[in-house]
Amino acid sequence: MNHVLCGLAANVSLPSELVDRLIAVADEEIAADLAHRADLGHAQAVALASRVEESAARLAYAGRLTAADIDPVTQPDAALTLLAERAGHPEWGRLFAEDPDAERRERLAGCPGLPADVVETLAADSDVRVVAELALWTTPELATRLATHPHAEVRRAVAANEATPSAVLAALLTGEGLPPVRRCLVCDREEVPFAHDPQCPRLDCDLPPGASCDGSHESAAHDTQLMAIRNPATPTEGVVGFVDHPSLLLRWALAGRPDLPSQVCARLAADAHSGVRADLAENRAIDESLIRVLATDRDHEVRRRLAHNPHVPLDVLTHLAGTTRIGATLLPRIASASPDEAEKLAGSPNPAARMLLARRRDLPPALRDALAADSDAKVVKSIAPHPGLSESQLRTMLDRHGVQVAAQVAANPDATATLLEDLVRHRPTARKALREIAGHPHATAPALLACLADPRARPLAAALPPPIIEQLLTDADWRVAEAAAANPSLPHAVMSDLLSRR
Repeated sequence: MNHVLCGLAANVSLPSELVDRLIAVADEEIAADLAHRADLGHAQAVALASRVEESAARLAYAGRLTAADIDPVTQPDAALTLLAERAGHPEWGRLFAEDPDAERRERLAGCPGLPADVVETLAADSDVRVVAELALWTTPELATRLATHPHAEVRRAVAANEATPSAVLAALLTGEGLPPVRRCLVCDREEVPFAHDPQCPRLDCDLPPGASCDGSHESAAHDTQLMAIRNPATPTEGVVGFVDHPSLLLRWALAGRPDLPSQVCARLAADAHSGVRADLAENRAIDESLIRVLATDRDHEVRRRLAHNPHVPLDVLTHLAGTTRIGATLLPRIASASPDEAEKLAGSPNPAARMLLARRRDLPPALRDALAADSDAKVVKSIAPHPGLSESQLRTMLDRHGVQVAAQVAANPDATATLLEDLVRHRPTARKALREIAGHPHATAPALLACLADPRARPLAAALPPPIIEQLLTDADWRVAEAAAANPSLPHAVMSDLLSRR
């Protein structure tokens, strides 16, 4: 891979005539970058698709090519991409429905708006993967028909299709009212009874770990139930009976449904597996009393996920923040806090509560300034990137808390060029601050030059003087060389020379 030319292909300042020259020498990697150019003209897109066949589908997906530009025989991937976007010719569907390549027929089956005769051809396909893909996306009427298909893989796909009628989904959960399944992926390939070894050493085996069939297609039936429980179109009354099911996966899927009655939620909150309880903790279906129960859960992940529930009371949330590693993120309940609630959080004696609020980026100036002057470094670290802070406030943060807040100060959109230059000279060096400075729009050449000392900051430095950028084109780190070639400040004469030296 020529990383310099890849960087050049992504350079927004690359003149159109050099884009043409790059297309003429493009390989698959260079073509991938060229295909994403906002200024790529239609004629250039056609030329690129002709040069690198793999780029045609990407260009078609981006709307750079039309059906008139595509030959479905020589560019099948691009033609199928246009069909998936409802931009292909209907007759292409008839062509691919008879294609000997099952993978192409499978891709076709996932395309919307196919002619009725094409749909019927795909529904009768000899390859179960094609029919299953059709079942996954098809209309309620055909989904109802395919729910009686003799192969379990097709029924599994019908169970995952949100267009499948609720009565059909309920029947797929139990099998009642449906003809028996005759085949599954396991008995298609192995003599039954057969249980697939989770540590299967066969390189050509693609059966799921634990797949089994004793003639009743038990693992396939389980997968169909799993898909139906995950499907929001499946009626609530059909899934609640799985609350005590011996299958962990089925109970786990149930815990994420937003339509659960309170008594079912309470049963799941007592589940022995923490994964079930964690999914439940983030579920908007749980009420306040159950939230308070889960806030005392012994498992850290359960409490962390509960903190992300938008209905968690603020007092519970502040308690969780003091005992649980939530991460540097704005929580939904904090984002929706009212002005009065924000005032209370800002004045809380609990620094964890103030830290949560400080992650908002829309605070009134008075609250923002109060948090910026907080004595707790974690609060200041959270508020430091808030827009509107003055240079004086940012410097005060650094004076009080030093390297603990340096990266966050550097991330502030209003950090001045002078402040950024001072930050690169800060001792001890704040490596994370250098990475923020390297991409900051106010960073000056002296600040960016200092960022070159950090391997992770070097590829990010975008506004270096042209002579420095040219030196970086031969850097041993390919990421740096590629970033240098993509730098908009690179002189056009240097760009042309890079193409000449390819």
